[in-house]
Amino acid sequence: KCMDYMDGRVSTGESKWTDERKLKGIGVPMIFLQVAQVLAANGGDELAERKINGFIEEIREFVRDDIECVMEQIGIDGEVVDHIDARTLNPGHAIEGAWFILHEAKLRGGDQELVDLGCRMLDYMWKRGWDHEYGGLAYFKDVYDKPVQEYWHDMKFWWPQCEAIIATLLAYKLTGDEKYAKWHRLIHEYAHQTFHDEQHGEWYGYVHRDGRVSSMLKGNHYKGPFHLPRMQWYCWKLLQS
Repeated sequence: KCMDYMDGRVSTGESKWTDERKLKGIGVPMIFLQVAQVLAANGGDELAERKINGFIEEIREFVRDDIECVMEQIGIDGEVVDHIDARTLNPGHAIEGAWFILHEAKLRGGDQELVDLGCRMLDYMWKRGWDHEYGGLAYFKDVYDKPVQEYWHDMKFWWPQCEAIIATLLAYKLTGDEKYAKWHRLIHEYAHQTFHDEQHGEWYGYVHRDGRVSSMLKGNHYKGPFHLPRMQWYCWKLLQS
């Protein structure tokens, strides 16, 4: 019977689909904000300049002050959806979004409302993502501390550490709060001690929770020459200023 189905001799009937979960993700307005900032700063793009406030408002929808969290996905009306996909948090991604907001605050001469927003995002997700036992930011968390479906949830990837290095330094630069200087030292030392290949240079991309290197590769379809050099360049320019 199974072979009949496989060969198409017996119909499997009409396709059956479940309804889609009506969700939206923070990734789209985050990336559009960063792209718009670059276009506005380097090309004088007026459309990009006009769109920036809208992207910030979209990002704001994902910042839940009631539970001190930046959601990765929310329902269409802004609600937290209690499903294993929608509950999944990505602390490094949210912290990347935090420094995009802080960067805009910096461009506006230290806009205090945006500084407050960016720092809340950083505070919430540092608290949820930082591994107090081994150091570094975990890859995924559940908003209610329920099980996470991805098996690599407790691993440390190179890029969230890079984004946190930027965010903590920028937060310290804008606020002078020693808390951010302390966090910056923590993440900077952890990342460089854990991911840097002292013999051959560059960074490994993936380590286990305890810091053991998971793979020796330095690049693949996902790990390209982006997060690490951006972190180094941005922090260098920030310290120069």
